[in-house]
Amino acid sequence: MSTTATPLGADIATDPKGKRPRASDKARSEAKLGWMLAGPAFVILVAVTGYPILQALYESLFSFRLTAPADREFVGLKNYGVILSDGLWWSALGNTALITVVTVAVELVIGFALAMVMHKVLGWLRPIVRTAILIPYAIITVVSAYAWQYAFGLTTGFMNAVLGLDDYDVFANKWSALAVICLSEIWKTTPFISLLLLAGLAQVPSDMTEAAKVDGATAWERLWKVTLPNMKASIMVALLFRALDAFRIFDNVYIMTNGAAGTETVSSLAYNQTISRLEIGLGSAVSVLLFVCVLLICFVAIKVFRVDLARARGEG
Repeated sequence: MSTTATPLGADIATDPKGKRPRASDKARSEAKLGWMLAGPAFVILVAVTGYPILQALYESLFSFRLTAPADREFVGLKNYGVILSDGLWWSALGNTALITVVTVAVELVIGFALAMVMHKVLGWLRPIVRTAILIPYAIITVVSAYAWQYAFGLTTGFMNAVLGLDDYDVFANKWSALAVICLSEIWKTTPFISLLLLAGLAQVPSDMTEAAKVDGATAWERLWKVTLPNMKASIMVALLFRALDAFRIFDNVYIMTNGAAGTETVSSLAYNQTISRLEIGLGSAVSVLLFVCVLLICFVAIKVFRVDLARARGEG
């Protein structure tokens, strides 16, 4: 008795005209059930995130200071012109991009190494190693930022003595302050990337690795030609999530320098305009520009990796 395997995607019928695949009754019922289950959460998510975005977009079209609500005036895109012509915006954008690129690149390398360690370790050591690696990520960001501030503070820190910088104020210099901010981000969030990459490592077929090993491939060749290609979707998700999170960095900068010494980021600039100076119009415009930058990061990441997550999940 012979059996034939059902090919992947057999539930999708081909349109006679060849223009568009036609879903079967089973596929349509599954899609309907999925929308019924996820629909309420999707509506709530859109409402919770969409309203602030639309409100910020609306407020950005006005010259509006909270201390003088009667002087509210519609100015159109003038706020965006003021921001984009100000050197402070470009300095904040450059700092944010620098922190994002440096931290994400270092975290990806270290996180992959830690993921390999967690994946390879066996026996009773596995839960201990995984717990130890994930401890920094469990610490609240504000607590972590204060710890790093105290460690490098001019009067409270011990790292200055270790590095031979007893009379040097790390946070008074832009580049040394940005270096400490990056180090604090790397220490705090590398476990997050390692956790995502660990999930990707678990999806790499062991038979492919063993076949490459039998064929004489070295460990480096197996890594580049077998492991990494099969982790493309996981790497994209890890990079995208961390890049979006790093680009919105606020806590560490606010606690360590509060934007002083030229360390202001886009998020801290939006905070200072909206909360400190009560310039609702300008602050909303900065927030909208931050949102646009986040959308550009998502677009570039998806275009660069060109990963069909749905297909990768189905093949897995």
